Parts: sequence; C-alpha cells; structure tokens
Amino acid sequence: MTHARTAHVYARGPSNLFSSRVTAASYLLLLLVVMFATGCGGDRSQSQPTPKPLPTTTPAPSPTPAPSPTPAPSPTPAGGIVHFVPNSHAFWSNPANWTTTFGPAYANILLTGSNFLPCRGGPFALCYYSGPSSGTEDLSCTLTADGLYANCNCFDIPYGVYFVDINAILNHSVYENTVAQCGIDGSLCATLNSAPVCHSINQGTLIPGANLFSTFSFDCIPTNGIGQTGCTQAPYAGCMTAPCFKTGNPSIVQCSCPVFDGPYQVGQNNQACTLGDDLVWSAAYAPPTPPVAPIVSSAAAEAAAPAAVPSPGTCLPDAPGAVGCPLFVPGTTVLPPNSGVNCAKVCDEYGTCLQTAAVQTGYTCDATLCTDQCNDRDLLGTACSNLTQCDLSEIIKAETAAECSCCASQLCGCNPDAKTNKAIFALNQQQRNRGITPQCDVNGTLCGSP
Repeated sequence: MTHARTAHVYARGPSNLFSSRVTAASYLLLLLVVMFATGCGGDRSQSQPTPKPLPTTTPAPSPTPAPSPTPAPSPTPAGGIVHFVPNSHAFWSNPANWTTTFGPAYANILLTGSNFLPCRGGPFALCYYSGPSSGTEDLSCTLTADGLYANCNCFDIPYGVYFVDINAILNHSVYENTVAQCGIDGSLCATLNSAPVCHSINQGTLIPGANLFSTFSFDCIPTNGIGQTGCTQAPYAGCMTAPCFKTGNPSIVQCSCPVFDGPYQVGQNNQACTLGDDLVWSAAYAPPTPPVAPIVSSAAAEAAAPAAVPSPGTCLPDAPGAVGCPLFVPGTTVLPPNSGVNCAKVCDEYGTCLQTAAVQTGYTCDATLCTDQCNDRDLLGTACSNLTQCDLSEIIKAETAAECSCCASQLCGCNPDAKTNKAIFALNQQQRNRGITPQCDVNGTLCGSP
C-alpha cells in the first residue's frame, strides 16, 4: 500500500474497531502472498520451476465433479458444471494458452501486486481459507474422482470491495478484454470497477450457470487471520474466478475449483501442506523474484516467495482495513476544489436505488459496509441489497475525489427518507449486538432514527 496514512487508522473508528480490522489488515500487508494468481505481468522469458502437468491424458470437456459431503450446489447446466469459457480443460492446460510461463490461469500465479484488480460489488465468494474440514465452519476442498477439480466450501460475501488476479480469469475473452484495457500486469486499472472483469462478476456473466464467483477480499481477516506457508509441488485448488453455487447453508457457497500440480503458498502460518482424505488447499503461487532453481523444501519455498498484496497506489473507498479510505470526519473531510462532482446526481443515486421494501439501499449500505466484520455478512446482505443493479458512478467519483469511505451522502448533504432512517437505526443496533461499532458511533453520521 503506497498511500498508508495515520489518518486512515484514526478515521476508520476507535481502537476497539481497529484492533480487529485495521491492525489485521496492516499485518497482512507484510505477509499476504497467496490466494490468487496467475502472473500475467512480468518477463515471460525468465527461467522458472517446471510445473508437473496434471492429467496424463486429455480429459473430456466439462467433467461433472463428484458429490460433496456438504449440501449440493444449485442445479447446473446439462452436461455438468461449466468451469471455463471456452469450457475445455485441454484448451486451458495447453501451454500456448497459459497466462504466464509458470502455469495456466487456474494455477493462480501472482507476479506483482498490480496483478490484483480492485472491484466493488457482489455477491462474491471468498475461498482464501478453504481446504481443511476442521474449524468452526466446514471450509473443506474435496477432490473430485478424476482429480481435475475440487469442491471447495467458501464464505459467501454479499457485497464489498474485492480483488481479481488478472492472470486467473477463467473466461478467455474477458481476460483478453481486461488485458487490453488494464495492461498485461493490470497496472492501468487501479481504480474501482475500471477492469472489464469486475462488470462480468457483478452482473453474474463471467461463466454460464454460476450464481457467483471466487475472488479475494480482506473482509474475514479480523476473524480468520492472514499469513503464509510455503509448500513444494503438490495438487492445490486454484479458485480465483471459479464458478460457485449456493448451498443449504446461507453463509457458505460451494465453488468448483480447477486443480493444478505445482509449488504453492497457503495464506495462513504454520499449516500442514498435505491435508489427506482427498482434501487440498485453495492456494496460489507467487514465484521467487528473480526465479531460482526448483525449491526442494517448504521452508525454502516460504523464504523465497515474495510478499505480494493488492497495491492500488491510493486508498480505495469502502475497502476494509489499511487499503481502505478513512470514514468521513465532520468539519475536515470535504470535496477538493475542481473535483467535478455533481452533488445533485450523487443525491439522486442515493434516492432512486431502492430495495424491494423501498428502502434507499445506498444509505443503509454505507451505514453498515465500512464497519462490517465477517460475522455480520447476513446484515451486509440486507443493507446492500440490490446495489449492484444501480448506477453508483457519481457516488464512487465523490468518494474517490475526497478519499473517504461510505461518505458521499455526507459530502453532498444527501438525506435518507423516514423509512430508510428506520432501517439504518435497526442495522446499527444489530451491529452493536454483535460487538461491532457502527459508523454512527464513530463519527455521528448515518445514525438513522427509530
């Protein structure tokens, strides 16, 4: 993060809020090294470890994954789950179509921080912690019978800021369009939703038949942590942009992630690289820079892997933790001169974006989103309902210009109606009941009324 500021920490809330959100996210800026990836930037002529090809025979397109022990996914198209576009494992496994010299898109290779493209919307899946079957929630990744895929249980995140590795986009035409607009390393798309892949994910069109798609976000770091364990060559699930489906558990989705055989890093400390019982990690690989001879031990792999995190170059409105902009500070946070922001349009976007209950969802989302934790994903789903269907361009423009989060209504003096104020009041109390400090208690804004 190149724009970290003390003011960010102060303005995101009091110390009890930042002990969970900002501190953990700041820690991640030193340790995060996995999750996604397929290096689309960098020098493709460099030497590198040679990944072991996965199947020895060419598989038929669209194999149907073996059943998972968790609730079955929603119905999928005839012929099984569509994993790629084009839906051919042979196409994506062909080195001529790899996005980096280290492996195909589904290997989730990361070469540089700018490979992460920032997006805002949802819903999306978070598979960063998936692999083992132990824990308070079953986040297991179970291999299919043919070993080509893993059924991974992942967190369902209803709305927020997320990141896509430009090299791990499993729709080839969307990948090409994104590279054309963002550059081979993604560095030309540092602002929210400037990458074409963001639109495809938010509109649910990236891969046919899927309810949502796997990406990365900082949302669950306060409760689930962050870290790094380097592992030598073995199969792992490359879940970035994989298709995901609702299950019987409203907080968990199941993603069908392609499996790659190669070195990788797990995004938590001191983990066993081999899980057993047909389980694999959801992981990624950040090759050493510069590449070195093949790594022969987990300790060497961990030491050689570069620290790599989303690096937007400035704070991102509404993102959690250290990558996010601060909350509104009354009397201090203002629109800069000549920002070009049309406040009448900002207020119109707030006033006309409605939930099914006619609540103005821009206000309720702002009141909840920038203080949410992983344990209130259901509240966030209610607060931000229908927001992806609305035009928020002027709201995002205002927050980007003023470098603040969940703040456009305060910047422009927009006011919610009585029904929306009542919904805000209730959401604030529900966050308090879960040990979360709402924005109202941080800066006295978006408090609502009973």
